[in-house]
Amino acid sequence: MSESALRDKCIVVGVTGGIAAYKAADLVSRLRRADAEVQVVMTPAAVRFVAPLTFSTVSGNPVAADMFDAPAQWEVEHITLADRADAVLIAPASANTLAKLAAGLADNMLTAVVLATRAPVIIAPAMNVHMLEHAATQANIARLRSLGYHVMECEEGRLACGYEGKGRLPDPEAIIAELQRVLGAARDLEGLSVLITSGPTREPIDAVRFISNPSTGKMGYALAEAAARRGARVTVVTGPTTLPDPFGSEVVHVRTTEEMLAAVEQRVAGADVVIGAAAPSDYAPVNPVEEKISKAAERLSLQLERTPDILARVSERPDNRILIGFTAETRDLVARARQKLALKRLDLIVANDVTVEGAGFAVDTNVAALVFPDGRVEELPLMSKLELAHRVLDVVARLAAERRAT
Repeated sequence: MSESALRDKCIVVGVTGGIAAYKAADLVSRLRRADAEVQVVMTPAAVRFVAPLTFSTVSGNPVAADMFDAPAQWEVEHITLADRADAVLIAPASANTLAKLAAGLADNMLTAVVLATRAPVIIAPAMNVHMLEHAATQANIARLRSLGYHVMECEEGRLACGYEGKGRLPDPEAIIAELQRVLGAARDLEGLSVLITSGPTREPIDAVRFISNPSTGKMGYALAEAAARRGARVTVVTGPTTLPDPFGSEVVHVRTTEEMLAAVEQRVAGADVVIGAAAPSDYAPVNPVEEKISKAAERLSLQLERTPDILARVSERPDNRILIGFTAETRDLVARARQKLALKRLDLIVANDVTVEGAGFAVDTNVAALVFPDGRVEELPLMSKLELAHRVLDVVARLAAERRAT
């Protein structure tokens, strides 16, 4: 999406209290040069750093700063701004505003607009390195990402407070590039039916014990959230998880690998895209016991048998659907991913090394490699699972467009 694609888009730019607020004037100016309509909303703290007149001048529009100011014409201003926005961009976003948004507070014009809008929200934080690293701030960022907000990473360097480290506002070009990416991806999966498997499975040993793995379903749910926001009809078949059902998706809860396979086979005929993000157990006890096994013997032997490979079963069907797989490895990442890619005849496999910090199970981030049938490998840095979901869906959108064209 080029800068010309911002033409006539209504971008609500939120400016919060911090020394980086002065940089937002350049950002607004760049958006205006790209022919976007810019409406600036400032928090009460932001007006202590930069005068609203500055933003009125560079945006060509009045600045909204006080919830109780009388508008030029009668309207509920925060609702009007929320409805008109094609995107809401908060730059800089202070730690205080991150906390308010994570809690769902609406105590100023900006937070009220964010709570009321259905447009995508891009957040570019800026703050002291220690404030950024604080567990509360990191939890708030994770919470915001889980809610579907697009939270950018701060840049490293010398900060205004004199510290060196992470906390700088991202470069304006990077912010605009992220805005373009989000806007370009807004509804590009419209008309597609996406079937996603998610979470672990549990294979019973007896009435109270089972074989499983540490998967939490976070990756599958991030894919579901992202796909729904991009216009797809989404069905999630998930194993046991403590996560709330993802917004905008039909969710089918199962327990075992056999149950997951049955649920997928019942729904796969209507799917244009199948994404296997689940971590089903590869083996199951041969004869699970209906009652609890008493702890009597010193040793207990279990006989295990292979469970069905769900994505491999789907790939055997003749339909021309898009198939995406995930693989978690501890060594030979790309080689093993390529082997599974070929074996299951996938259009893409997402590989991650679960021994790498920030990757794998039960975390909100991932470090992955996208492995393609033509031999290409795209190494991705540490990013949120929601960001990774959008990267995967970018590939889905491209493949879908190519197949429509042919």
